[in-house]
Amino acid sequence: MDDNLSYLAILGRIIAQFLPVWIALIATFAVSITYKRRLGLYGKLFDSPVGMIGFAIVMFWVFTALMADQIITFDPYAQFSGMKNKPLGTVLAKAADGDYSHFLLGGDHLARDVFSRMVMGARSVLSIAPAATMFAFMVGITLGVPAGYIGGRLDTGLSFLANLVLAFPVILLFYLLVTPEIVNHKMMFFSAFLSPEAELACKAKDSVTAGTLACFGLSIPTMMAATLFIFPIIFLSVLLNARFFTNPMRRNLYVGGVLVIGLWAYSGLAFNADPLGVWSMEPNLLNVFVSVVFVNAPTVFRIVRGIVMDLKSRDYVAAGQTRGEGSWYIMLWEILPNARGPLIVDFCLRIGYTTILLGTLGFFGLGVAPDSPDWGSTIDDGRKTLNMFPHAAVVPALALMSLVLGLNLLADGLREESLRD
Repeated sequence: MDDNLSYLAILGRIIAQFLPVWIALIATFAVSITYKRRLGLYGKLFDSPVGMIGFAIVMFWVFTALMADQIITFDPYAQFSGMKNKPLGTVLAKAADGDYSHFLLGGDHLARDVFSRMVMGARSVLSIAPAATMFAFMVGITLGVPAGYIGGRLDTGLSFLANLVLAFPVILLFYLLVTPEIVNHKMMFFSAFLSPEAELACKAKDSVTAGTLACFGLSIPTMMAATLFIFPIIFLSVLLNARFFTNPMRRNLYVGGVLVIGLWAYSGLAFNADPLGVWSMEPNLLNVFVSVVFVNAPTVFRIVRGIVMDLKSRDYVAAGQTRGEGSWYIMLWEILPNARGPLIVDFCLRIGYTTILLGTLGFFGLGVAPDSPDWGSTIDDGRKTLNMFPHAAVVPALALMSLVLGLNLLADGLREESLRD
């Protein structure tokens, strides 16, 4: 208890801390392998060694994020006297009753536990990357499917906008979208009715001087969120309407449910105006989330558009047109399901790209919060003492690398199995 741990002892304790994750992984693999013939493409993944390895790595971090509160040994934000830049396995100085005895992976330059910050960083990353990627796919699919199927001016206009975003340097785009000057700038929708003095009062939030209605305005990230977050509602509504168009009762029920729940979530996520407080997103998180969706959506659009342009010439599409099926039904229920293989593979790869983007944002100090345990911010913190105390930067870097590696291997396994169909 009074001595620092050996490397072997550190490894043993780390393995013991992850015991809930090992149990969850074993249970997941046991059930999945037992019923793999009934689980479609997911079940076929367990016929691919590469896919299984990737899936194991990804699920390790997913379960770590879910069980982080049980795995961490200290509060990831807490600072401990005498633990600044301490090496791996250092005994906690003046430990109180109930405290864990050691800093398993050492302390950082602010005397915080590196192990706990690495574990909690998985939750920070995995609470953003998959959701942001899903929103990007909703935007890309909603625009890419009609662009590829209908073509013409719609395709030309949407492709031009996508290429415009893709032509802009990504890092510079991130800087523009998350810097305080852009975030805090509000566009006044009634500025034509304001005098110069009143407009300045609005921007200074002095609505008593300028008038409340005239001062109504939205920041640029909020406007982008208002635009991008509406696409999942549009996609699901059109999807269900096309599927149940001939059954008005079920169509109205399903579409009405999507609109009620979707607009409720939309008001909270985009405008932080949920009266029940169920849906909300902190300003910094909203900025990062919108930035990631905005950058990824054009690429998804181009992928979906290309797949749809290839599939719309297939015989089953012509058969659907002969039967008199509507265009939206053919697009969403004939073509899109046949594109699921490449899209699932790209989804896994894109989560990896998003993880790297989030790490890049955190590294440049543009992440969720300055003291956030997300891996990018932690790497940036550890970079300041990298020559003397490399563990503070190396540990989160290895975690980030392993998650991206797992996602790439998982995508390779899914691609391999989807090609066999």
